[in-house]
Amino acid sequence: MPSLIDIRRRIRSVKSTQQITRAMKLVSAAKLRRAQDRVIAARPYASMLTRVLADVSEAARTNEQLATHPLLARRDERRIQLILITSDRGMAGAFNSNLIKAAQRFLEEHAGAEVGIETVGRKGRDFFRKRGANLTGEMVGMTDKVGYADASELAKRISARFIAGEIDSVYLLYNEFKSILTQRLTVERILPTSLPEDVHGIDYIYEQPPEKLLEGLLPRYVEIGIYRALLESAAAQQAARMTAMDAATSNAADMIDRLTLYMNRVRQASITKEIIEVVSGAAGVE
Repeated sequence: MPSLIDIRRRIRSVKSTQQITRAMKLVSAAKLRRAQDRVIAARPYASMLTRVLADVSEAARTNEQLATHPLLARRDERRIQLILITSDRGMAGAFNSNLIKAAQRFLEEHAGAEVGIETVGRKGRDFFRKRGANLTGEMVGMTDKVGYADASELAKRISARFIAGEIDSVYLLYNEFKSILTQRLTVERILPTSLPEDVHGIDYIYEQPPEKLLEGLLPRYVEIGIYRALLESAAAQQAARMTAMDAATSNAADMIDRLTLYMNRVRQASITKEIIEVVSGAAGVE
């Protein structure tokens, strides 16, 4: 049976851990509000860009050169690029493990192709580096402070490789933010680009030929797709970490209650034992 000193030391240790998890929960809650605001602000722009691209592509469908645009070229998927977006830090529950398992399933499903992994986040990079996976690039230290310049740089680099024929398709794997308790695992193909269909049926008049507009819109469409995925992942990461730290804080409180109850029982047993010894000693003297 542990002594009272050991139990008290254990309680102090759990209380210290509880203070850390409570602080991390508050920090994640503050970061989540900012990340959620950025996600909400980016969604209308991405939606409008999709709508404009659909309108322009509808106007340009009669042009035979449209199908030959390098970002629309469809080839057999012999060389696939997977962009895996994880976090740089842990303490986020199953956030990273679910992404890594999904990436492993993706590799198994495309076992007949050459799959290269571009990792965004330290957790995904460390996992696949230790297992000798085909890592084609890495970006670390940016999952908490996502910038459009980072997404643009990644999109341009990936698009250049696709246009050069080094890869045949590009997929994004990330957690989409739905709510504080819900993050949806998403696998999305961004290259070759699929032109959205125009469901509005509005006939616009363009100053430039629609084909010329597409040349500028398609690269931006890829950039926005990657940028939105980074923002969604950042918000989902903070939500997962806040939920995990809240559960850890509650578990620490339960453990403190159990240890305190156990400590009281041990102390009561010790006092009872001392009383019995005193009474027995007095009886022996008589």
